[in-house]
Amino acid sequence: MAKLLIRNGRVIDPASGLDRIADVLVEDAVIAGVGENLEVPGADRFDASGMVVAPGFIDMHVHLREPGFEHAETIETGARAAAAGGFTSICPMPNTKPVNDNPTVTSYIIGRAERFAVVNVFPIGAITKNSAGEELAAIGSMKNAGAVAISDDGQPVMNARVMRRAMEFARAFNLPVIDHCEDLHLSAGGDMHEGFDSVRLGLRGIPGVSEDVMVARDILLAELTGARFHVAHVSTRNSVAMVAHARSRGLRVSAEATPHHIALADSTMPPYESNYKMKPPLRSASDVEAVRAGIVAGAVEVIASDHAPHPGSEKMQEFEKCPFGVIGLETALAIMLETLVHTGRIGLARLVELFTAGPARVLGLNRGRLSAGAPADVTIFDPERSWTYDVNKSYSKSRNTPFDGRTFRGGPVATIVNGRFVWRADRA
Repeated sequence: MAKLLIRNGRVIDPASGLDRIADVLVEDAVIAGVGENLEVPGADRFDASGMVVAPGFIDMHVHLREPGFEHAETIETGARAAAAGGFTSICPMPNTKPVNDNPTVTSYIIGRAERFAVVNVFPIGAITKNSAGEELAAIGSMKNAGAVAISDDGQPVMNARVMRRAMEFARAFNLPVIDHCEDLHLSAGGDMHEGFDSVRLGLRGIPGVSEDVMVARDILLAELTGARFHVAHVSTRNSVAMVAHARSRGLRVSAEATPHHIALADSTMPPYESNYKMKPPLRSASDVEAVRAGIVAGAVEVIASDHAPHPGSEKMQEFEKCPFGVIGLETALAIMLETLVHTGRIGLARLVELFTAGPARVLGLNRGRLSAGAPADVTIFDPERSWTYDVNKSYSKSRNTPFDGRTFRGGPVATIVNGRFVWRADRA
């Protein structure tokens, strides 16, 4: 029986309220126990002194591009990037080719992950067939095949009647509905946030209200149907306020924020730099502060990377022509430490919750905890570790990031999935 003893770390498990210096014992693929001064003859040992030992991080919003766009990313390469970022579980969005709108594609993704991924992969199925927004996808069959949520991410469902039916079906199957909230009519032709800087640069704007009106619509539909509704990559102050209000009224509404929307604003974007182009776009400084405040107050309960790889042949074009999206798996933890923890806005326990118990609650996953009997997924990170991100050494197949060359304070040290190391900083 394989045994691993993680010694002397600060063990933080928000799901159980644990936060103290302790040892964690892993036997085979489960957590066997957490305690002080554990002695286990024959166990491999890892000294975590000065480090945080946390439940395995979960990223509930990634794009792995397989099947169909393997030139940008594969399940194997995306999973390796996830492990290097401290993530033990990732949830790929359905905008593949073919779209993951039926159990055959869902099963294909799970099968490929079982063969090639070093982390757990939990697919998200489409809301509508081909994500075209017209006819509902095979929601029940996808759940039976392993889908943990539904979303038409990138192609928001514009028809409110279709979204209502989707929420009714999702409630029946106990699945959360995740929406990329964007009114495509209001945002049509836009390339960056609509504001002073878009005018200054002569670029077409995407107004914040294009997100706000869809968040409002979906909250109303969630109230009507009783469905679990999750706002993907929330980016505006009005959207954060609406989510907070919905939650205060007891609605089953949640939201995630991305590290790049927390760390960057439209005014910090170098002119016409394609690696700063994403959807939602980088918003105003006041929006950024509202998202940060939403995390502090608890309105936003998940951090997700929205890892969106694009090869250089596509991304390195004129700003108006290049696709939206940036990679983010390997830098997510470091950005959060730098932006919110080291500035004193949140503590380490809250940070861990955003990456573990938060997404596990939203998705209903049996992950995100360190109690005895839980799956042995563990993230170990050093809040003070100094390191520089070199995108050319990234495990991802793509290089589209605004954080290349940035030196961070704090980052992952080791990632353990089902009881075995899948990445270690000292061996990277």
